[in-house]
Amino acid sequence: MTHERDVLVHNPNSKEQAALVGLGAVSISNQAIMSSTRNRKYDSGFEKRKKKQRLEAAAQCHKGDMDRFVVKAPQFDSENQTTELEAQVEENQGQEDGNIGVQLEARVEEIGQGDDANIADEVNGSTDDVDTSFQTDIFDPRMWDALDSKMIDISLQKGPKRDLSITKGPKDKTSRRFSATAYTRVHPNGEMSDRKWLVYRKELDKVFCFGCKLLRKGLGKGQLVNEGLNDWHHLTHRLKEHEVTQRELEKERDHWRKVLYRLILIVKFLAEHNLAFRGTNCKLNQDNNGNFLGLIEMIAEFDPIMQQHVQRITNDEMRVHFLGPSIQNELISLLATAIRSEILRKIKEAKYFSVLIDCTPDASHQEQMSLIIRYVDASSGPISVEESFLGFLDVNDTSGQGLFDVLKDELKNLDLDLDNVRGQGYDNGSNMKGKHKGVQKKFLDTNPRAFYSACSRHSLNLTLCDMAKSCEKAKNFFGVIQRIYQTFAKSTKKWQILKDNITGYTLKSLSCTRWESRVDREALLQVAESDNDPLTSSEAKSLADNELGDFEFLLAVIIWYEILSAVNLVSKQLQAKDMIIDIATERVQGLISFFNKYRENGFPQALEAATEVALDMGIDPVFRTKRKIKRKRQFDETTNDESTVTQSAQESFRVNYFIAVVDQAIASLTTRFEQYQGFEKIFGFLFTSNKLCSLDDKSLFSSCINLEAALKSGEKSDIDGKELFVELKLVRDLIKESMGPLDILKYLKQLGCFPNAVIAYRILLTVPVTVASAERSFSKLKLLKSYLRSTMTQERVNALATIALESVLLEQIKAPFPVSPLGLKNSEMALLRDDLDGKVEGDVKFKVGRKTFTAHRSILAFRSSVFMAELFGTMKKKKAAATVHINDMEPRVFKAFLHFIYTCVSHYPYYY
Repeated sequence: MTHERDVLVHNPNSKEQAALVGLGAVSISNQAIMSSTRNRKYDSGFEKRKKKQRLEAAAQCHKGDMDRFVVKAPQFDSENQTTELEAQVEENQGQEDGNIGVQLEARVEEIGQGDDANIADEVNGSTDDVDTSFQTDIFDPRMWDALDSKMIDISLQKGPKRDLSITKGPKDKTSRRFSATAYTRVHPNGEMSDRKWLVYRKELDKVFCFGCKLLRKGLGKGQLVNEGLNDWHHLTHRLKEHEVTQRELEKERDHWRKVLYRLILIVKFLAEHNLAFRGTNCKLNQDNNGNFLGLIEMIAEFDPIMQQHVQRITNDEMRVHFLGPSIQNELISLLATAIRSEILRKIKEAKYFSVLIDCTPDASHQEQMSLIIRYVDASSGPISVEESFLGFLDVNDTSGQGLFDVLKDELKNLDLDLDNVRGQGYDNGSNMKGKHKGVQKKFLDTNPRAFYSACSRHSLNLTLCDMAKSCEKAKNFFGVIQRIYQTFAKSTKKWQILKDNITGYTLKSLSCTRWESRVDREALLQVAESDNDPLTSSEAKSLADNELGDFEFLLAVIIWYEILSAVNLVSKQLQAKDMIIDIATERVQGLISFFNKYRENGFPQALEAATEVALDMGIDPVFRTKRKIKRKRQFDETTNDESTVTQSAQESFRVNYFIAVVDQAIASLTTRFEQYQGFEKIFGFLFTSNKLCSLDDKSLFSSCINLEAALKSGEKSDIDGKELFVELKLVRDLIKESMGPLDILKYLKQLGCFPNAVIAYRILLTVPVTVASAERSFSKLKLLKSYLRSTMTQERVNALATIALESVLLEQIKAPFPVSPLGLKNSEMALLRDDLDGKVEGDVKFKVGRKTFTAHRSILAFRSSVFMAELFGTMKKKKAAATVHINDMEPRVFKAFLHFIYTCVSHYPYYY
């Protein structure tokens, strides 16, 4: 046994063997003592002291060995502790001369329990002598496996820690040791570069790869990634091998970054054009695999990056391919989140905003409420009025209270203050505009400064409905139009006859919001002659002869054409996103003036035009007269009795039809737009610079005090009326030309010294006019959630609708990447989040003058047939140069050209 002990002592290969040596020595010594003192019952004092010294030596030999096998998790239980650690890192970082990183002290759970505690008692004699606390260092490789994600982020942000005072480590059994020269790599040409990733720990006498060790999951490849490397003889060779691996990893990261960039572009294209992503299967190179995989296959035909990616998938060389449905959903969500965050940022910066909502059922019979926010955007570029889409909301209770509760909860989730709402716009439904139980009433109870404005476009449509129901002949007129539509819509053959006789127009069914229809009498006669169905033939013949062949009907067509043309022009103008209340008031007043003039002079002009049309069609231009009914005259009646005086047929048509329709139009417009008069009383003096300059000081002061009262709720007020009066007096003297409210606001922003006036004009521009933006969102909803896609989730519908409706904003957020990938949640995509946010390098360079530009071959080829031929096709040279030289173009022009290739935006103000 003595010989075996000598061998172990002479050839210790590790700390484990050294531990065995110590335990063996204790065992041999005990046996020798027992043999030499067989008659002694207890050890002597000298022997006890020797035994204690040997046990202490063995324990000292074991010190630190358990750290390699036991993970000690630090107790970071709250975000406050993490914040304190970050503060401590920043504080200690300044105290390190040239070193990156700091040591963080934290208490951890006591490890010495159970058997380990008993061993400590045997070694030290008492647990009181054992220090059960230790200091943990987040830059200590032994503790990296126990760090949480937040501490790992701190470590990555601060970088690796080096003790520059250590130039050489302790010598090993072969008299070799670590040298600080290993931090530097010498290239074949003599140049040197720093190995920033290399970390040496003196306590362990080992080196580690900072990034690989800190971020590894499970067992890595090589000692630099796992327990550390202390083979100093082969250190240089191992470092070179690891650097080669790092370059391969960087190449792989670059490949995935480019692949993901192409996937983002595909998702943007499909979402902006309301196209379905998936088909009946999700496999490449198969039928019906959807538009997403179809575009992947198409791009792979000419793009080498995507071609390599598809080939690796086809050959089963990878399991993570980023083409699955979950990746598509996450990319869609990220794009929509980026847009929504930008919109919310602009809204919060504007402070004051208006709420526009409208409801419609979708393909799955679920009531959807569209939420539009109107605000004044002054964050980027010139000041403008914007109406931005923020999503569709599921609605189960369509009452005023139910709609208001859903709206209030959504604004709270978006972190938008309900007290900052200065306008609300809805359609004319009773649950929306109701003065007692509608949404506007609930909103005004919460925020009395939220001015309600009914949709002007809906009000115009309702005015037309009132006109159509004003008299019996008007009702019959549109009934005839509906019968004509039904006659031609019964079969494709009849519809083709209509198209052959009428070019440039189409016939539409009667609707409360659609009023443009044209008919041709010849088409009806052709249907009557060619159709074999007696009922259809008789109906067409009756319409052609009795209705379209009637002079009164032709005159009614002329009258309605003039009326609907004027209303249609104003309706389209009111649908603009940037329509403001003063222009809307002006357009409505102009329409009322048109009807007043048309009432006086319109009938003779319409009669003249109808006579010309009737003569061209071979119709007698006379009014149909009823047969006079003769009744017996009483003895006291005379021939000149006023009761026997009757109107002519023409005068009866003018009074009972024309005047009735026009008077109803004037009355409805005045009633339905009377709220504009209230807005004019409050904001009228701010509508134009001419109105502002036309007021005397007394009227201006009264208007300012009135506006202050309208914008006051309790003790809170948006403006000070007296200060506004002083500011507007100065503005009135500065403005020399006619300007609208938006131009005046831009002018005041440039001056920067009229705060109350700026607030007043911002609130004026925030008041809504129509809810046409909500109607436009419904058009996208019908394209997205169709019959075949009716099971789409609400989150996906909102994301796709946001991308489709706010595509212009998406292009302005960030290029070439539309979103920041740091928020990726999917486990596959998280692998690239540290690389994707950086600048994406292209694969072709252009030398223009003294500047060099980098671009992507695939993008250039996809956008231009010339680039396609030059880079991939017949014009490609066998030995293409690494850099393309362009001598006949200025760098700024070429940069604008690349900007257009990537964004389709021709205006590039930063370089002109």
